[in-house]
Amino acid sequence: MSEIVKEFNDYRAKMNNKILADNNKVIKRIFNLDTNAFSEGALDVKTKELLGLVASAVLRCDDCVKYHLETSYKLGLKKEEVVEALSIATLVGGTIVIPHLRRAYEFWDALEVEK
Repeated sequence: MSEIVKEFNDYRAKMNNKILADNNKVIKRIFNLDTNAFSEGALDVKTKELLGLVASAVLRCDDCVKYHLETSYKLGLKKEEVVEALSIATLVGGTIVIPHLRRAYEFWDALEVEK
């Protein structure tokens, strides 16, 4: 596994476990809501992941971008689909999104190395 992907996943899992171990009802409900929001519904899961990716890029959340990139990759989205979604994010978010776009490309490349 690419080091950048492994490092992200290890840290995310470790901290999510720590957060959820505190057994805070509000935080657990937010985590659950997040999981359910990205489940199949009127919109398919791939579309929801791309929406999450765009929102994350516009909000400049690198961890969120990485999460949605990896999920999109695992769902079988093509790089062209992801890049098109990121182009919308850059258009909507403006040039301040470009550094996040760079890191998104780097992370996607790391995902592809794992093939």
